Amino acid sequence: MAFLTEDELKNVGFKSYGSNVLISDKASIYSPETISIGSHVRIDDFCLLSGDITLGNYIHISAYSALYGKLGIEMEDFTGLSPRCTIFSASDDFGGEYMISPMVPDEFTNVNGGKVTIKRFSQVGAGTVILPNVTLDEGTAIGAMSLVKTNTEEWSIFGGCPALFIKQRKKNILNLYESIK
Repeated sequence: MAFLTEDELKNVGFKSYGSNVLISDKASIYSPETISIGSHVRIDDFCLLSGDITLGNYIHISAYSALYGKLGIEMEDFTGLSPRCTIFSASDDFGGEYMISPMVPDEFTNVNGGKVTIKRFSQVGAGTVILPNVTLDEGTAIGAMSLVKTNTEEWSIFGGCPALFIKQRKKNILNLYESIK
């Protein structure tokens, strides 16, 4: 895996980015002027980032993940996406009354949704899809291959299709966090 050099990062045109940012040269970045990236962030091969996206510090976005941030996506510090995760902040109306495509004029579509927020210390398992207007509360863990349609409770594990509460999550991470900051 080859990462963008410092000069290449500057040339992408991000709204902002911090130090120790590793972005694969095989990642696709659309509308970089609306993307802010903190420090200690790694984005792997074949990821796609588009729209209004804010990434905090100490974040890993694994290969083949996609963030569609038309209405906003925020990943807070110490969060991560396992391979092949997809986050949607907007969705087309598939009911048949409207057309579906970013190439169709807005007056013929009905796009709706809302910001997706992944609060600190949360981790999303491989193959998970997160739908618009969802908040993963602090310390949430999502099991692989889940469909997240609703907000989660802090320090909990959710999984399934749709994702449901499984059990409480331990908070030992907070002790480790004290050593890093």
